[in-house]
Amino acid sequence: MTALALTHARFQLIETVRIPMALIGSAFFPAASMIFFVVPFVGSDRTYSTYATASMVTFVVMTSNLFQYGIGVAEDRAQPWDPYARTLPAGAAPRFAGRILAGLVLMVVSLLPVVLIAAVATEATVGAGAFLAALGVVVVTAVPFTLMGLAIGYSLPAKAAIVVAQVLFFPLAFGGGLMTAPGGAPGFVEAIAPYLPTGAAVRLMWAAVGDFGVQPASVAALVAWTVAFAGVAAWAYRRDEGRRFS
Repeated sequence: MTALALTHARFQLIETVRIPMALIGSAFFPAASMIFFVVPFVGSDRTYSTYATASMVTFVVMTSNLFQYGIGVAEDRAQPWDPYARTLPAGAAPRFAGRILAGLVLMVVSLLPVVLIAAVATEATVGAGAFLAALGVVVVTAVPFTLMGLAIGYSLPAKAAIVVAQVLFFPLAFGGGLMTAPGGAPGFVEAIAPYLPTGAAVRLMWAAVGDFGVQPASVAALVAWTVAFAGVAAWAYRRDEGRRFS
């Protein structure tokens, strides 16, 4: 199974490399936000630039997984290869594992510009322990957004999935407080942000890299969103399989 999963991951990565604009697009907005908003305004402030970098990292985690799985899965379902691959005796597990491995690699590639800009052009600083904690948060918070993308990809045709992913990403980013420093968002955003998946994720990231305290309500909300997205993704996959193979 491991060999098959790696083969599927390599196939997914080759497909993406052949159309590099897909990868460039997922990394462009966070990197541009760092250059035009973070570096000139808070780049010289160690605390704020560190929190801003954490916010942009969370933004990349969301957009990378949302678009890669939401749009990628929907587009794959429209290709003749997908229904054929789903009839093979190996089952769905190697394909799922391969897709997730490829998604993690692409997410890391999308994160690199943000981290490099923060290291070179700002005063953002984290210790070794905080850096490892942030890596752990990246892995944990990637799960709900991966499941959200899978739910969209298996629920909708490609054209609809593109629209839904594009409509969701900015409200989730703004409503989760990714565009402001801790406590700096408008009042209604501060009220709802801890309970949105983006707001819960960025608060964990802030806690990992700074003195921001872990909020139990945000952790509970992130767990609840993860369970909910997992349920929708599983339902959408079974429905798609039943429609096409029953």
